[in-house]
Amino acid sequence: MFGLEIGFDKPWYLALLALLPVLWLMSFRSLAGLGNVRRLFALGFRTLVLVLIIMCLAEVQLRKTSEKLTVIYLLDQSESIPLEKRQEMLQYVIDEVSEHRRADREDRAGAIVFGRNANIEIPPFDDDIAILGGIDSYINLNTDATNLEAALKLAQASFTEDSAKRIVVVTDGNENIGDARTIAAMLADDGIGIDVAPIKLTARAEVAVEKVTLPPDIRKGQPVETRVIVNNYADRTIPGKLRVTRRVGSQEEFLGEVDVELPPGKTPYSFSHEIEQPAVYTYQADFTPTRPEDDLMVQNNRATAFTHVRGKGRVLFIENFENPGDFDFLIDRLRTNNIEVDSIASNELFSSLAELQTYDSIVLANVPRGGGVDADSVASFSDAQIDMLVRNTEQMGCGLIMLGGPDSFGAGGWSNTELEKAMPVDFQIKNSKIRAVGALALMMHASELAEGNFWQKEVASVAIKALGPMDYCGLLHWDISGDRWLWGEPQGLIQVGSRRDMMLARLGRMQPGDMPEFEPAMKKALTSFNRVNASVKHMIVISDGDPSPPGFSTTANFKKANIQVSTVAVGTHGPAGSKVLQDLAQDTGGRYYVVKNPKALPKIYQSEVRRVARPLVFEPDVPVSPQVVDRSHEIVQGIETLPPITGFVLTTAKDSPLVETLILSPQPQDERNATIMAAWTYHLGRTAVLTTDTGKRWATRWTDWENYDKLFTQLVRWSMRPVNDDGKFTVATDVRDGKVSVIVTALDTDDEFLNFLNMSSSALDPKLAAKDVKIQQVAPGRYVGEFDAPDDGNYFITISPGPGHAPLLTGVNVPYSSEFRERETNMALLKALAAIHPKGGEPGVLIEESETEGGAQSLLSYDTFRSGLPPSISSQDVWPLFLLLAAGVFFADVFVRRVTVSLEWVGPVLTWLRVKVFGQERPEQHEERLDRLRSRKAAIAGEIDERRASTRFEPTMPEDGAPTVTLDDVLQDVAGGLAPTERSKRPKSQLSPEGTEDESYTSRLLKAKQKAWKDNKDKD
Repeated sequence: MFGLEIGFDKPWYLALLALLPVLWLMSFRSLAGLGNVRRLFALGFRTLVLVLIIMCLAEVQLRKTSEKLTVIYLLDQSESIPLEKRQEMLQYVIDEVSEHRRADREDRAGAIVFGRNANIEIPPFDDDIAILGGIDSYINLNTDATNLEAALKLAQASFTEDSAKRIVVVTDGNENIGDARTIAAMLADDGIGIDVAPIKLTARAEVAVEKVTLPPDIRKGQPVETRVIVNNYADRTIPGKLRVTRRVGSQEEFLGEVDVELPPGKTPYSFSHEIEQPAVYTYQADFTPTRPEDDLMVQNNRATAFTHVRGKGRVLFIENFENPGDFDFLIDRLRTNNIEVDSIASNELFSSLAELQTYDSIVLANVPRGGGVDADSVASFSDAQIDMLVRNTEQMGCGLIMLGGPDSFGAGGWSNTELEKAMPVDFQIKNSKIRAVGALALMMHASELAEGNFWQKEVASVAIKALGPMDYCGLLHWDISGDRWLWGEPQGLIQVGSRRDMMLARLGRMQPGDMPEFEPAMKKALTSFNRVNASVKHMIVISDGDPSPPGFSTTANFKKANIQVSTVAVGTHGPAGSKVLQDLAQDTGGRYYVVKNPKALPKIYQSEVRRVARPLVFEPDVPVSPQVVDRSHEIVQGIETLPPITGFVLTTAKDSPLVETLILSPQPQDERNATIMAAWTYHLGRTAVLTTDTGKRWATRWTDWENYDKLFTQLVRWSMRPVNDDGKFTVATDVRDGKVSVIVTALDTDDEFLNFLNMSSSALDPKLAAKDVKIQQVAPGRYVGEFDAPDDGNYFITISPGPGHAPLLTGVNVPYSSEFRERETNMALLKALAAIHPKGGEPGVLIEESETEGGAQSLLSYDTFRSGLPPSISSQDVWPLFLLLAAGVFFADVFVRRVTVSLEWVGPVLTWLRVKVFGQERPEQHEERLDRLRSRKAAIAGEIDERRASTRFEPTMPEDGAPTVTLDDVLQDVAGGLAPTERSKRPKSQLSPEGTEDESYTSRLLKAKQKAWKDNKDKD
């Protein structure tokens, strides 16, 4: 009834029903004392309790069978399907649901779109599908691959349990991620049917550059042949140009360009060349068709590959572009000692990690983080470039050296950067005994600048991060209450110390207004500067020049206090530039910047903050002679003494046992701040610092020193990537289904397997995001790791075989997705999916277009809402209700056996109903007790009359003279058994006249007896 039926989750417990006859035999006799009716009721209740308990043990369920059907359509939105086809697919789904969905059965329909991932476009619901304005899920959908497996899994999770289930797959079948057949078989086991509507890809002109191949082993000076495979999917010849280039670092080299006539199918092309120097080379092949209509998909017109050619050690020397030539002498000496050195300026830096793979060590030679004399010439290291330097050392094993000078370390603005973390010393001084303190005041007036508040916060953040803990910092801004310090009110300038995070947090809430004049703010800043004991005092003002200029006396006081004011003019009301700001900078000895692009502001602040860090430069009154403290280290082997120096940059040695301090200065006395040379191993690479220069300013006597070449050659060679190894390692890579597999074969020098190595690995994707690669041993000498590679491009992989082995460098090029390569519908997969037989139902249907019945409209002849699938059976446990019912029946069983039920109450109830409900008169009530008394009286009277008639009354007395029958006995006998006390309680008004007469007769009888007793006594 209503599709409901009873079922059991553990039906074997129903075998306990065989105990019912035993229950009946045992209970029938034991309940005999209850009478027939009560015994039958008790036996019935006991039987019902046992049956209910057995059904609870069997976990009785209420099952409902539903004829509803839910159909979910999977729409392939990958790039292999033309856009017009995708729109036709969407319209097909809308029309199909509208025509075949049965509203009377409450059928549901939903839609899922998929590419590399899958998203629910329309959840299943019982109405027609109406999509307005296209598919919304495109926002989070990656269409560069086809992952039918993910779509099937999402559909399975989207079905409700109260209906039959069918999936309709609308795709070309060119899956390149996942395994749809395996998932489809699992869905069939759950009774889910699968229909397939193939998308027929029409033949069209298309050319794809499939791959670029290089020889596996390339050596310097060896002729190399680069092969390019081009595939023409059209059935005719397509003309065009094929161009091959090679990139090393930031330089691009043209290898060749040829005019080609591509016949149908694959065609190989070769380009011969030579590699002159070791480096990481990236090869790229591009095809350009002569007629654009011959090639509709441009994503597959480019292929790349790369190779790493090793040679003897190479070093990248990065110099300050403001002081070119300062390290020419050192570079020449390194080259003389067979170390290849490439030199670049700090305003022409690298742009990718691939450019750094050419080198085994990188040297930062007195390079500031930012520099330049005006807004147009300001250059600096970006956060991304700093991150490349650190990752190249940390994960790729490259060496990193910092050489000293007045623009390096903390004096160069490198404090609180990722680079500082990689070095064996901190760039900040935490020793209060060393007077290396600067004070910086920032004046913010840029609210009218485009995105002004954002850029104010950016530049202030750069300045605060570059300051040391002993430095002072303050920020002035204007609001409705006037000029105010953002922190440290009223003194203004406060030491950074542990307040750095607080200062950065306050920046997030800063809302500066349009400052009307400079004078009040500059007076507050001057007062605060005079309160602090700092070696260098500096102020930076950013403004459009609108505020009134400060007074002559205020400017003179700034100059007298040796406080330089640098000004930054931004144009908001017209051309950039301000005479007020220019005069203020010139009068106080600061710099004047004219900014046309607000993105230059952070670089300007990086450059200006270096002025505050100048106290970190330590230049004693007399030269000091550095001392070698660890002669066993390979950097300083064979070096006993060093020539004196006249200065260096103060740093603080890191508190780590890994830090090796090699050379110290006798001044200052605290050895933590007297480091001249220190080194340590930082993850896979090595880093070292030399806090003095190499002979230009402070170490001028070193250039004539006999151990000059030895010291710097040993320093550079120690930092390089290790190349010597006692093992033989072969690394192979494989790309499949969006994953890169790394296979390492490890042998020792005797070609025996190296087992149980503690091997680790990491990879950098094309966006420089780090990926941990877990390497596991799978066979003797064989180690395998895997990581996801969703983006096409170059992946750099570093493998650390373990202690005693040099890192292994390799890489892999992930080409564009095969989505841009497939040109035919995969009918084999689609037919296999449709042929899968769901459990309890019929197999699916391959819904193909009919060429004679209107193309896509012919698809509607197939009803995707047809029957043929197992109905949905939903179950709900009801045994808790049965258990509750058993408890109630058990109570009834006990009640029947222990309580006697009388029916005397039925008569009064019926009487009450007749009177109250039907309005009848209440019948006259008779006292039952009086009726019984009258009946007894009549019986006794009859007996007395009989005795009186048959015998003469002769009273006799007992021997003791006491009467044998007392008056109470007589009265009790006459009253029908009532005691005298009970008789006395009866109201007199209830006695009938017969009662009065009865009482008189008794009195006369008593008097007669008394007279007889008296007469007997008189005779005696």
